[in-house]
Amino acid sequence: MLVAVVALVAVAGAVGATVRALAGNPDQAAVLPGHDGRPGDVLLVPGYGGSTTALDALAGRITAAGGPGIHATVVRLAGDGTGDLQLQASVLNGYVNQALARGSGPVTVIGYSAGGVVAWLWDVQYDGVAKARRIITLGSPLHGADLAAVGAADAPDACPAACEELVPGSSMLHRLQGTGSATRPPWLSLWTTDDQVVQPPDSARLPGAVNVPLQSVCPGVSIGHGQLPTDALVVGIVLRTLRSAALSPPRPADCRSLQALGSSGS
Repeated sequence: MLVAVVALVAVAGAVGATVRALAGNPDQAAVLPGHDGRPGDVLLVPGYGGSTTALDALAGRITAAGGPGIHATVVRLAGDGTGDLQLQASVLNGYVNQALARGSGPVTVIGYSAGGVVAWLWDVQYDGVAKARRIITLGSPLHGADLAAVGAADAPDACPAACEELVPGSSMLHRLQGTGSATRPPWLSLWTTDDQVVQPPDSARLPGAVNVPLQSVCPGVSIGHGQLPTDALVVGIVLRTLRSAALSPPRPADCRSLQALGSSGS
């Protein structure tokens, strides 16, 4: 069980969240009024453990696809990324405020794994609806993860603050789940039914969000938790979402085009 919890640290921290807001012409960055013509920055939030490697690759794809003026930044979490998620939300808020001070339009926040919980905390605690164009989460344990419960019960010394907060039914998650969706930014939650780290996988489902299990778009596709930030289908959905004025769920008819977009390198 302890090995499984350690795997949660290594895998879930590999990537974080993602994208830059694009609208109108799919090849041009969205320009929101009142922000000097600048598109909103994209801030990617790593998962448990804070590793930025996979998110760095996704940030590069977003920047390359977005063109001049597009800033995709991976958030560096406090400490080793396993501390209090509410502290990590304050770190994210610092990045958001810096982006807005530079003249960014409303940001897009992409949270990978536990980074999605950080994004949710930030939204609730720091008036995300006034600062974010949208939020995208990738395989995020928004209702907790069974591995965290195992760690807290069987190896409490190896279950730091973030692990305890990700136990299903924790006081922090209970508080978040008591918040309404009416004042939330538009939210896209993606997850894979093959997830062996976040169990159950549909812990990623958030009331009021556009909820998309990836297998509903490409039936039979095999995507593990650690592949979420770099898989062609996920990258394609993220890039298309950033280019879209309105948030809408991808359809099975979009499967091949989204995979092609995500693997094209453009």
